[in-house]
Amino acid sequence: MDFLKVSSKSSPASVAGAIAGLVKDEVPVNMQCVGAGAVNQAIKAIAIARGFLIPTGVDISCAPTFSDVEISGETRTAIRIAVYVHALHAPAPVSAEPAPLEGAAS
Repeated sequence: MDFLKVSSKSSPASVAGAIAGLVKDEVPVNMQCVGAGAVNQAIKAIAIARGFLIPTGVDISCAPTFSDVEISGETRTAIRIAVYVHALHAPAPVSAEPAPLEGAAS
């Protein structure tokens, strides 16, 4: 499984574009972050990507997990974030007449 690797120096807007592109291409999105700054940038990116996708009728959510990864021969704890895709339902039509108040006299 491949991961979008996010660092504390990653641009949230660039990562958001990558997330939105993968979602539109129906490719599973998984991110990997090591450190608080990287997790911060990843969460910002998810929020931005969500803003890109909602007008197209697609919503996303995420679920974090811990994972041990080896970096330069050293074991570190990473946060892996899985992004889930949800289709939005069309809003119910709005009536032109206001609904009567409950208990109001006619």
